[in-house]
Amino acid sequence: MSERGSFMKGMILGGVFCLVLSLLGSFSPITESKMEDHHHHHVKAASKDELQQLSESRLQELNDQLQISCVIMVQPKNLVYWAAALDTWTKHCDKAEFYTSESSKALEAIDLNEKDDWVRLRKALKHAYENAGDIRWFFVAQPSTFAIIENLKYLVLTKNPEQPFYLGKTVKSGELEYVEFNGGIVLSYEALKRLVNVFQDENKCPERQSALWKLSEDKQLAVCLKFTGVFAENGEDVHGKGLFNSRSVDSLISESMDQNPNNVVKGCCSDMAVTFSSMSPNQMQVMMFGVYRLRPYGHDFHDILTFYPPKGSDND
Repeated sequence: MSERGSFMKGMILGGVFCLVLSLLGSFSPITESKMEDHHHHHVKAASKDELQQLSESRLQELNDQLQISCVIMVQPKNLVYWAAALDTWTKHCDKAEFYTSESSKALEAIDLNEKDDWVRLRKALKHAYENAGDIRWFFVAQPSTFAIIENLKYLVLTKNPEQPFYLGKTVKSGELEYVEFNGGIVLSYEALKRLVNVFQDENKCPERQSALWKLSEDKQLAVCLKFTGVFAENGEDVHGKGLFNSRSVDSLISESMDQNPNNVVKGCCSDMAVTFSSMSPNQMQVMMFGVYRLRPYGHDFHDILTFYPPKGSDND
């Protein structure tokens, strides 16, 4: 009788377990078997040799056409970070819009009146797309991210925004590869166009996620893009070093001092890095000084092309 009781308990528990798994499967927005298998490739910035092969008129044409729209997701509770981003690197965007979860009397932003992170991001991206004008590149960031927009322009200079680019620091979670939000997300016009279109398909890209199966907004973004044939790609310099950092400068340097004591700087970061994340407001001001204000007298960088901030902006 005891063995029969144990057997019945096992059967009941096994049945409950299978039921839970089936329920989770029904709530999941991802059906991996329906997804095309894909391994991300690496998008590298053009080398100086490649740029030198282009005529001056072609380089100038690329420079004139290249504009970046910055989409910064903010909340009133992070007001000091919001203010720091507004006062520092976003001045170098050709267009910078702050999208907030609720209105703030202190700083100006587009109030989306939405608490859910994923729904708010959807609304912000749709607004950015509908108001893009001639801009063909979009950079999505959090207020604790510091970005060097000129380096981002260098990365995408020779890339065609009519192709579906989805760039940043790629991370793998199970079978899903996605661009980590902390390091910043880059979308070409074609990628954003496909994304906005798939927003209308609730089966592939639901607006409201199930409480039993809730993904972070960067993962959900990758899921929706994957259904349109757009996959995460890792942004790198010509040497293959990542350009998008999901950690702060001091954290990366401290790690490099331990692991690469004889070559700290090269072991830390690319000299063409686009982003650093998890930055405090004070660290962002220091970065602004180091990147844009500090200049060694008599030292002149003979770069092939110069990216100027938008006209009339209060840039450094």
